[in-house]
This record gives sequence, C-alpha cells and structure tokens, in this order.
Amino acid sequence: MRTLLLMLAAMLSLSSCAQRQKEQTMDPASPKILVAYFSATGTTERIAKAMAEATGATLYEITPSPRFTAADLDWNNPKSRSSVEMKDPACRPSLGGSEIDASAYDVIFIGYPIWWDLAPRQVNTWIESQQLEGKRMIPFATSGGSTITGSVRDLRRLYPTIDWTDGRLLNVAPQKAASWAKSQSGQ
Repeated sequence: MRTLLLMLAAMLSLSSCAQRQKEQTMDPASPKILVAYFSATGTTERIAKAMAEATGATLYEITPSPRFTAADLDWNNPKSRSSVEMKDPACRPSLGGSEIDASAYDVIFIGYPIWWDLAPRQVNTWIESQQLEGKRMIPFATSGGSTITGSVRDLRRLYPTIDWTDGRLLNVAPQKAASWAKSQSGQ
C-alpha cells in the first residue's frame, strides 16, 4: 500500500512538472527568437545551430546566390568574388534559398564571419529585405583574427532604426555559444 502511494505521488509530481514545462514553452510572453546566419565555410553555421537549439529559436540561413567556391573566398586575390564585393560598400549580392519574415520575431540573432572587419555584404542584402525597425538584433560573429567591434559599428551606422546590442565574437565551442545565446535571449 505504501509503495502504491509513493508511486502515485511520484506520478502526480511528474505530471505537475510536465504541465509547468508545457505552460512555459507555450507562454505568449516568451520572446519569439530567430537565429539568422550567413556562413561561407560552415564555421558560423555550427555556432548558429547550437544557439538555435539552446534557445528554441527558428534557424534561418542567409544563402548567397550562387554559393561561394574556394576561389571566391580567396581574400589574397583582389579579383576574387569576396574581395570585389567587400571593396564596394554599395554592393548588395543576390540571395537564394527560402525566405522568412523576420518582423514576426522579437529577438533576432544575426551571425556572420568577419570579412575586412565588416559583416559580409550578403548580410546587408538580407537586412535591407526585412522590416526590422525597433527589433532587438544581437550580432554574433566568427573570425580568424578580427574583433566584432568594427562590424557592429558599421551595422549601427547603416541601420540606425534597429535596436543593436554589442554582440559577441564566438570563436568558442558551440556549447559555450549556446549558453551565451540563452543568456541574451530573454528566456
């Protein structure tokens, strides 16, 4: 009898816990989160996926059209696609892939590799295709040697109606990036 009562109490406790967890995930007050990213080599993509999983966010890839080849990414070649695009501040390369309405989200993480101390021009193309005024944008970046500071300064200058945070350079293990994202998402 005592065992039966303990089992019943445990089941009620688990049921109550599951109900609270369900209510929290369905809480309309929880922010709707998007992790949008551009990744030419997969480095930024790994970080973005970990962040989206940790925060329960929608994951969206900003897809260049056409995709980059190794030759396109040769920053030592002044005629490579990436070099040509980054030399022209007005360049807005074409995007492919699926579309998303970012205006439906409360918090938007936007990730990219640092190129020439800036976000790649594909990020500008995507931002300009969205209605992001007043949205909380949290930049994150990966880089072999630059900081995120110059890219965030440029994004703030170009898009002053967006609520930019300082963001973070995430040359870290995906688990650490996920933990940081959770702390920034308002959850």
